[in-house]
Amino acid sequence: MIFASPLFLFLFLPGVLLTYWLLPGTRARNVLLLLASLVFYAWGEAGFVVVLLVSVMVNFILARRLEGQPTAAGRKGILALGVAGNLALLGVCKYANPAINFALHLSGAKAAAAFDFFTLPLGISFFTFHALSYLIDVYRQKRRAAAHPGDLALYMFFFPQLIAGPILRWQAMAPQIVSREHSLEKFADGVRRLVAGLAKKILIANTVALPADQIFSLPASQLSTADAWLGMVCYTLQIYFDFSGYSDMAMGMGKMFGFEFMENFRFPYRAESIRDFWRRWHISLSTWFRDYVYFPLGGNRAGRARTGINLLVVFFLCGLWHGASWTFVIWGMYHGLFLVLERTAFGSVVAQMPRTLRHLYALLVVMTGWVLFRAEDFPGACNYLCALGGFGHAFAAQPFWRYATPLVLWAILAGTLCSTPWWEPLQARLANAAAGRPAFQAGILVARTVGVLITFFLSLAWMAGATYNPFIYYRF
Repeated sequence: MIFASPLFLFLFLPGVLLTYWLLPGTRARNVLLLLASLVFYAWGEAGFVVVLLVSVMVNFILARRLEGQPTAAGRKGILALGVAGNLALLGVCKYANPAINFALHLSGAKAAAAFDFFTLPLGISFFTFHALSYLIDVYRQKRRAAAHPGDLALYMFFFPQLIAGPILRWQAMAPQIVSREHSLEKFADGVRRLVAGLAKKILIANTVALPADQIFSLPASQLSTADAWLGMVCYTLQIYFDFSGYSDMAMGMGKMFGFEFMENFRFPYRAESIRDFWRRWHISLSTWFRDYVYFPLGGNRAGRARTGINLLVVFFLCGLWHGASWTFVIWGMYHGLFLVLERTAFGSVVAQMPRTLRHLYALLVVMTGWVLFRAEDFPGACNYLCALGGFGHAFAAQPFWRYATPLVLWAILAGTLCSTPWWEPLQARLANAAAGRPAFQAGILVARTVGVLITFFLSLAWMAGATYNPFIYYRF
């Protein structure tokens, strides 16, 4: 069951919302949300629900022991045990198969189907980072441990963010689990955010996903330079609107249940440096690595050389977090290298360039990185980069217009427009113009409502004619 499906939008979500609003009190509502979240996860990963519930209980017990431990050494020992246990679960689920198959390859044996025993649970990386955040926040005394296992289970399993984030902090979520505010305005804002995220996914991401998948699957002998650039542009838009669309839907649903989640994207393709990009892209992940890895390593407090090493370590782990593939690791190190370079004289040169050139520099670096991220393997990425550089095959090998259909071009145009923050200034101007003018305010409200309805039904129409296409970050 995925967010962008009729089953979820017309049965699961309305049923949970209706029951939620009929129940009295926060505790009863929390029990409902936990049960709904377990059903949501079990729909696609029934075999792992028990495993993850055991993980919740272990983390609950460790955190309570952590609070009751009087000595610093004892606290560190409990934290180390919890971190090791959570990382072990992630490692077995995510990296055991590649490690075993790699060892068999080195030994000359062929990998057997039996070594696919460790299947990858949906959202295991996000689940693990929530668990680590919980233990570390309790250790640092940012927030007390959960008073009841159900509170921790809701934090870990809450269905809007369980599969693909945003990565929430226990210190931010714990007060909201105990008490949160509900209002019609907040609910309406959540609906608008949900519909906007659905439109991002269905109307833009899914449309450009088809040519991106087709072009990236072409053999090197059939990849022309024009096709390669089109595929890179399409994937650049696909991954942003797919993932930010999911985040918008998650935040919208959170608001509908009274929760506030952190923003996960701030127009990343407007960045003027790679440093700026990572302040805007997947903010919950980048700040997680900053607070729980980069700062404990020393951050930028131990000199330039140590800062560079810390950055490379963080982005090596960031790449590895996405999957046990050399392409992910190289993608992470690639971004880490540019972050190191931007702290040298190179960064000063970039900062002095005209704004347009800074923007083009950042965009080109990011888009090139997406080739590494999307390619099936490193040789495939190298072939693709060669095609981008003009070493592709004849233009007629795969006719460009086979992929650049009018619908795809319209989606690229819409995606480019929606990658810029034009909507926020327009809203501010309309609000200023409507101040003290009730008729104008009513007109704006009607126009926004009509716009949301049109967007929703247009997304549904697109969804009805589309094939199954899950969110990209479901596999992480």
